[in-house]
Amino acid sequence: MDHDELVILVDDGNREIGTCSKAVVHTGNTPLHRAFSVFVFNHNGELLLQQRAGSKKTWPLVWSNSCCGHPQPGETSNAAVRRRLREELQLTPAEIHEVLPNYRYRAEHLGVVENEICPVYVCWTKQVPVPQAEEVEAVSHVGWLNFLEALKDPSDHRYADFSPWCREEAMLLDQSPLFRKLWEQHTSIQ
Repeated sequence: MDHDELVILVDDGNREIGTCSKAVVHTGNTPLHRAFSVFVFNHNGELLLQQRAGSKKTWPLVWSNSCCGHPQPGETSNAAVRRRLREELQLTPAEIHEVLPNYRYRAEHLGVVENEICPVYVCWTKQVPVPQAEEVEAVSHVGWLNFLEALKDPSDHRYADFSPWCREEAMLLDQSPLFRKLWEQHTSIQ
């Protein structure tokens, strides 16, 4: 992995205004930049969750969705999703789908801020993930419908310690007609 990775800085309209080293961009005053999130499912309707590596600057050891990352200058988000799935989990899904193209969030944890325009992608695969230890501490599969049910129930604390973007993105996916259509198509394939 390239430790001199850049992130693309953007304005509120998602227009590129520069780049910054990923190693220094995340601070208490992180500028708005491009990112992406991915939810990887198997055909049994289980979501692949990952616990972020303890060495990560942002949200170390916090559980989250399957994969996140930043497109590089000149790289489409779609290509970046494929690159990061391969680098972090050794997954190469045939199809990926952008479901929430305009998702944006800001969150803070341990004094470090995430401030991202972060399209959300979904994919289905029969491949078994092989986590890269530098990026991923652990992985787990959970039934999607059970995961949503737990997130919606304030008294259910099973997923209370998940990243804020994962929780919010999951709720938005649940409301998306495109996601529901994809879900029906892919979970019926055995």
